[in-house]
Amino acid sequence: MAATLLTHFKQKIGELKLIPAGGGCFELSAGGKLLYSKLQTGTFPDEGAMVDAIAERVKGGR
Repeated sequence: MAATLLTHFKQKIGELKLIPAGGGCFELSAGGKLLYSKLQTGTFPDEGAMVDAIAERVKGGR
């Protein structure tokens, strides 16, 4: 997923941080806002949906 995000957003990403964890935890945040949590949904996210969520965040600048 990190490679997909970096390829898609190139210079629009100022920082990308991966934090290894156990127990099936996967969360995606942008600008301090939680966009996805596997702990809440119980399912691993679709890459396309994550790209769309970040694109919306980048576009809105919030």
